[in-house]
Amino acid sequence: MTKTNESLFERARRVIPGGVNSPVRAFRAVGGTPRFIARAQGAYMYDAEGSRYIDYIGSWGPMILGHGHPAVLEAVQKAALDGFSFGAPTEREIELAEEILKLVPSMEQVRLVSSGTEAAMSAIRLARGATGRNKLIKFEGCYHGHADALLVKAGSGLATFGTSTSAGVPAEVVQHTLVLEYNNLPQLEEAFSLHGADLACVMIEPIAGNMNFIRTQLPFMKRLRELCTRHGALLVFDEVMSGFRVGLHSAQGLYARALPGFEPDLSVFGKVIGGGMPLAAFGGKRAVMEQLAPLGPVYQAGTLSGNPVATACGLATLREIQRPGFFEALSARTRSLVDGLAAVARENGVPWSTDCEGGMFGFFLADTLPQNYATVMATDKERFNRFFHGLLDHGVYIAPALYEAGFVSAAHTAEDIEATIAAARSVLK
Repeated sequence: MTKTNESLFERARRVIPGGVNSPVRAFRAVGGTPRFIARAQGAYMYDAEGSRYIDYIGSWGPMILGHGHPAVLEAVQKAALDGFSFGAPTEREIELAEEILKLVPSMEQVRLVSSGTEAAMSAIRLARGATGRNKLIKFEGCYHGHADALLVKAGSGLATFGTSTSAGVPAEVVQHTLVLEYNNLPQLEEAFSLHGADLACVMIEPIAGNMNFIRTQLPFMKRLRELCTRHGALLVFDEVMSGFRVGLHSAQGLYARALPGFEPDLSVFGKVIGGGMPLAAFGGKRAVMEQLAPLGPVYQAGTLSGNPVATACGLATLREIQRPGFFEALSARTRSLVDGLAAVARENGVPWSTDCEGGMFGFFLADTLPQNYATVMATDKERFNRFFHGLLDHGVYIAPALYEAGFVSAAHTAEDIEATIAAARSVLK
């Protein structure tokens, strides 16, 4: 029997909830049948029916070099021959930690884990342990994984804390999580005025990738750093998506360039540092990191943390992106994509706004670039869904939801960008 995406989805739904192992893959937001990917190479993915797609998901960010990069393949194959997992330390863990710390000056030590959720959850536990406080601030539209304390939507006012967005999360678990509006400076000031003495940390995506692509505004970030310092709360940057994606020194490098001396207290990384393998990390200054077991009282552990195959993949990826001119070329390619899409939208009278940094981009079917979750969700969802399926029919695979950022890789060619813009022109007509 010939395999089709539809038959595979039907088969998957019998044995996997919703037919997928991560919800956005189910196409529930855009409708239709998800594509079951059989293989990928360079800038392309091929589904079970043999159709080829120009890939702007890149495994949701990790594949910054494209799929199947020769140096990464060689490193992974060699590591696999030496052993899949040992449950004991390896030299490569040290090498990867050294490479990360070399590129992120705000951190003096780093702990490797297996997922972004695990890293964010551990960073919050560490912040609470280091400060002796319980409360935390997050921002609506920023996603930090599916740890219970972070599956929260905004409460009815600043005096109240968030309410759970998921069944199975008791109210008492999220009672210490306060959810604010992204880029809302008066609200931030008021939150610290009310709760500053009790805050362990503020966790933020400096460039959000889970309400499409939105930057933290400079005055907001500057004031956030000042308030955290004044009140003794730790500023936690979630760079799972933006880390080593928007620049060699990640998003915090961009903010440090604009705000001299700026740095977060803790940072969370994933995606690119694993090169497509399950690997993430969190890190900060030595005095805070040494609160972790086995040195300190904050417990954190993982059987597969620092996995030898994953660290080989991540190390090879980080070394490749440090080649001279890498980010200049990647940024130029990404800019050519977003500028081209904006131009064909204007040609066809379609409302459009867009932004990008490094190999990460976003666009909205709106005249003005949104600055927070509420304005993202007010954009034209139905028109986006039609645009998504139109591109898919033309062999271009973007995120199947309007609230997800997109990713360009070093493997995308000028011809791929031109083909994408041509497809968009046809669909937008």
